[in-house]
Amino acid sequence: MSLRGLRFISLSLLAGVVAGSARAEIANPPADNLNLRYANGITAIVEDHIITVDDVRREIGPLIPEIQKQSRTEKEFNEKVEALQEDVIQNLIDRVLIVKDFYKDEKRKVPASYIDNQLAETIITQFDGDRSKFLAYLRSRGISQKDYRKELEEDMIYGYMRQQQAKSSSTVSPVKIETFYNENKERFYQEDSVHLRLIQIARAADDTDASLRAKGEEIITQLKAGTEFGDLARKYSQDSRKGKGGDWGWQRRSDLRKEFSDVIFTLEKGQHSDALIMPEGAFVLFVEERKHAGVQPLDEVRPDIEHTLVQQGSRQATERWLEKLRRNAYVKHF
Repeated sequence: MSLRGLRFISLSLLAGVVAGSARAEIANPPADNLNLRYANGITAIVEDHIITVDDVRREIGPLIPEIQKQSRTEKEFNEKVEALQEDVIQNLIDRVLIVKDFYKDEKRKVPASYIDNQLAETIITQFDGDRSKFLAYLRSRGISQKDYRKELEEDMIYGYMRQQQAKSSSTVSPVKIETFYNENKERFYQEDSVHLRLIQIARAADDTDASLRAKGEEIITQLKAGTEFGDLARKYSQDSRKGKGGDWGWQRRSDLRKEFSDVIFTLEKGQHSDALIMPEGAFVLFVEERKHAGVQPLDEVRPDIEHTLVQQGSRQATERWLEKLRRNAYVKHF
């Protein structure tokens, strides 16, 4: 969950949310549940840092409308909000621990110019460049400009440290990629598929099957004479892709109507069909490229596997890092 950018949402977003008429009414969102649960206004203490109810509310506020849309009943809504609160509290705890980890190296610091630039950008993007609005926002939160600059600094540290953890898992060995491929071949099975180009001649009111066939045969004669299919599509086709040379991209057998698939999958790369006469008109199909059903070769899926393994490694490394920070810190939940 991104922590930056959620600070500017008013607490009022949590109040007065009612479900649309198409859903069960949610008349009383649990805006005050946090107050009831944390009577002292504190949700957690991390080292010497206090996480308050207001901190949590600022994070969950902008997410409440979407949860409401996804909830069919008030009970489901309350359960989702409760789960979100737990996630937010944990994220806020982790944020404190990550910032502390950054400062374990006394040589590390965020240059003041970075904070100055971020503050200037924030005033422009979040407050329409109006400094008076920014100052009013600070007053509404009861914090000083110094406090706010510290928040910006910690946001930068949080982002930087998580990015560094992700980078630490960005290299995947060829052996791991091949092992993943061999253990998950079913994930790489592909249907018959074709990169399809198509020319459609729409049936006019006075067209017969014979007249449509004649129009289609005229196009096929030009194809056999060496004219590019794309050029003919731009000239003759009457469908939405004529400007793209009749290019419909990759299509699986199951994507196409049977009348088309029965024909197109008998062709190979560079081949075209005869004119197909349909109720809508005449069609000429062309195979730009062809893939036969079966397990995709490793070389074709290697980039996808590498991306998957990098993401997995990043999540695992980040979780191990966070668990270590949590074990070595003082954290008290309320």
